[in-house]
Amino acid sequence: MFTAALAGGALAAAPALADTRYVAPYIELGQAIGADLTHDDVVTWTQVAVGVDAGVSNGRAEGQISARYERRIPWNGSLADVDMISGLARGSVKLTPNFSIDAGGLATRTRADINGPAPGLFSDNSANVSNVYSAYIGPQFAANAGPAQVSAAYRFGYTKVSVPGFSSLAPGAPRQDYFDDSTSHLAMASIGVGAGRIAPFGITVSGAFERDFASQLSQRYEGEFARVDVIQPVSRTVAVRAGVGYEKIRATQRDPLIDGNGNPVLDGNGRFVTDPNSPRRIAYNTDGLIYDAGVVWRPSPRLELQASAGYRYGGETYFGSLSWRLSPTSAVRAVVYDGVTTFGRQLRDGLSTLPTSFQTQNDGFGQQFAGCVFAAQPATGGAGGCLNSAFQSVSTAVYRTRGIDVVYSETQGRSRVGLGFGYANRRLYAPPAAPGIAILGTNDESYYAQIFYARALSRVSEVDANLFVNYYDGGVPGAQGVLGAGLTGSYQHRFGRLGTIASLGIYTYDQRGFDSTWSAQGLLGARYTFQ
Repeated sequence: MFTAALAGGALAAAPALADTRYVAPYIELGQAIGADLTHDDVVTWTQVAVGVDAGVSNGRAEGQISARYERRIPWNGSLADVDMISGLARGSVKLTPNFSIDAGGLATRTRADINGPAPGLFSDNSANVSNVYSAYIGPQFAANAGPAQVSAAYRFGYTKVSVPGFSSLAPGAPRQDYFDDSTSHLAMASIGVGAGRIAPFGITVSGAFERDFASQLSQRYEGEFARVDVIQPVSRTVAVRAGVGYEKIRATQRDPLIDGNGNPVLDGNGRFVTDPNSPRRIAYNTDGLIYDAGVVWRPSPRLELQASAGYRYGGETYFGSLSWRLSPTSAVRAVVYDGVTTFGRQLRDGLSTLPTSFQTQNDGFGQQFAGCVFAAQPATGGAGGCLNSAFQSVSTAVYRTRGIDVVYSETQGRSRVGLGFGYANRRLYAPPAAPGIAILGTNDESYYAQIFYARALSRVSEVDANLFVNYYDGGVPGAQGVLGAGLTGSYQHRFGRLGTIASLGIYTYDQRGFDSTWSAQGLLGARYTFQ
């Protein structure tokens, strides 16, 4: 039976798997070599790492964490000492039949400015790379009240980004602001009655209230909406739906401090210094009626397709989703999205869509969790999700983001496969009279694809490979398109608690106005697991 869902997606834990628990802390030592094939430069370093892989799956809790701290000690060349924290955590705990808590956390390195270089390697002192840390937590309540279903949820998020390394931009291309940190709050509630309970159609009344506070230029985002959705089954497998409501969004910020030459004043980290005496200027503002309609096709419990179109943000909007469990070992997920958001909110919401049981890679070069994350249990946890659209670039500006993400995941026998690709377009907003701001009304976009493959050769050995390709177009005057790609592979063999790993990687990026850059890496290492 079709029922109307809370706008923005249902917040539900992944289905419970068999009762399993594991905790595997480890220490790792490796020797690596890196070669800049374009400029004939070679560096070597030793890396020391500690980490933990852990997971739980039972009737009350679903979750996994893969976290790692790494210290890189250079032996020669221009490589700087690097401390890296990387990891992903996702989990959901059901405290009572009606109340649960969902949470997630992420630490990774990513490209910062969409107008700058696109190094495929995030594990050294490459230009235009920042550390990103993000986490969220959200209690959720759902219960029946007679024929109605009542739900409520709150979500708090925090995101912190370090200043990127030096960046070389095309002549005349202005750099974006350097994001610092932000906090966000989202509260949602709905009450709905399923089709056939008190009427032939289902009806849901829902609302949400959201705040986002970014420290750079004292940016504020405030959004709220209320709406009514109706869904009417027209056959056993097809239903039509429509919704109408009211929405108000307002984003404001202060001006950067200006020096005597009319240039923005920067602090020691290269961020804008906020002018405390400036007025609070409007970067984005919308207020009025929203509506949309579409179709839902659900031919079986394993397949659901939704497609909708309507009016929002002052114009046309299109969105939809596909969720398909192809077999007991594979699944695909596709999402077409359109929304006005901020970097911290988009990363928070992206984290919440990732599976609570995910695949990890034997990648010694720091590529994990900055792109697509594939589910370890596609039959129950879905296919996975991609964070590429959030990591397209790191900007404090409010923006409208539109695009598509497609993820496929399969675990068949000894093999694991993941495929993800997508397109993202963003229109950046800023106050029209703000001095020193060069992003007003610009559009940037990116295309991305990733393929992951792993196969266990025996009980104690495994090989894997990861291929990624990205194209970025900054959209501002003077900016040039940037193409980045890389291929990594590794072999792992375990001798009881002691494991060995050998990895190779090759990367390239090409930015118009600059020479193409090629680099390669090799790693030999050993890991001892305390399990």
